[in-house]
Amino acid sequence: MKSYLILVHKLVTYNIRVIFANKFVYFALAALLFFAGIITITIFEDPNFSEEVIFGFLVFPGLLLIFYPMAYGIQNDDDSKMLETIFGIPNYRYKVWLIRFVLALLVAAVMLYFLGIISNLTLYRVDILPMLGQVMFPITFLASMAFMLSTKIKNGNGTAIVVVIVSFIFFVFAEELEYSAYNVFLNPFSEPRGMSEFIWLNVIVKNRIYLSVGTLLFLLYGMFNLQYRERFI
Repeated sequence: MKSYLILVHKLVTYNIRVIFANKFVYFALAALLFFAGIITITIFEDPNFSEEVIFGFLVFPGLLLIFYPMAYGIQNDDDSKMLETIFGIPNYRYKVWLIRFVLALLVAAVMLYFLGIISNLTLYRVDILPMLGQVMFPITFLASMAFMLSTKIKNGNGTAIVVVIVSFIFFVFAEELEYSAYNVFLNPFSEPRGMSEFIWLNVIVKNRIYLSVGTLLFLLYGMFNLQYRERFI
């Protein structure tokens, strides 16, 4: 049991180093500074905090944490000459990138949990785990989209540009679709006036189903693209 745990620990730490290109500290610091910057700006503009506001505070640092590993994962393997090894072992590529996908999300969730604790201590008390669960829906959806695009574009910079453009489009239409089930950044803690609680709950459930199905489809299509070894090597 001890040797198994040691093996798992080595596997996790190695893949986290690969995912963040040995620069995890910088990503964590960037997320923390980004979080602090948003809080500072909001304090000067509108000091009234609520669950709705905290949700927005946590989404964007989470996107920052998963942006690099999802967009640059395949290019990093190519640069380190690991693609031949990954594609050389049957079905190994699926295991490697799925593990890295899950680890990137877990790392983001842990970081957001600590940011939630900070917001509890300094801004507004919320139930962190339910909040974190809601925050991870748009983050997981956009992470799977970035992964799928990286398997098509196969270049970190190109993938990053497309992901930024698509995310910006989602963000622009987020206000117009604020209370729609099709809003990627739907805030479940921002209950609209004049809408019954039952209808609002139905909108939230539909939105989470759409994001979950979209995440699954993006992952499956990304895995499908990984079948074509000659496109990558």
